[in-house]
Amino acid sequence: MKYNEENVVYYGHIKSDGWSIYLAVTDTGLCFIGSHNGGFSEMKSWFNTKRPKAHLVEEWNEVSIYAEQLVDYLNGKRKNIDLPIDLVGTEFQESVWAELQNIPYGDTKSYTDISEAIGKPDAIRAVGAAVGANPILIVVPCHRVISKSGKLTGYRGGIPMKHKLLRLESS
Repeated sequence: MKYNEENVVYYGHIKSDGWSIYLAVTDTGLCFIGSHNGGFSEMKSWFNTKRPKAHLVEEWNEVSIYAEQLVDYLNGKRKNIDLPIDLVGTEFQESVWAELQNIPYGDTKSYTDISEAIGKPDAIRAVGAAVGANPILIVVPCHRVISKSGKLTGYRGGIPMKHKLLRLESS
């Protein structure tokens, strides 16, 4: 189902084991996970740009099941969050985001690997841009994408968050 930009979007804030993250859901599913310590302003800015007519409502009851699974993941008790998501982007972005979801827990892929997997081997920079535009950190695991040389590169949540997530998944 395509996003109706006048929908109510419910949000909540989790604090767990040193993590502080905002998340938001629509009636369709999870649509945003913020960066560690990104604060409400990061989420509000994203919605102002990407879904400007969305009406943000703080409602823990609507986000609690997503938050519980996210906290379990962050605490090493869960490898996947298996709830509906609500991703809205260009056809290209959505193809990249779908491919990111195929990267197994604890594994990494390069931007080149992703571009080849979606049949666009010359679109490495565009893949990088799509990875960077991913609104659902962790669940759509863009932290698992690294440079071909193995270095940690760009991440909306910052390199320290990316490193922390990869370290979590390697333990």
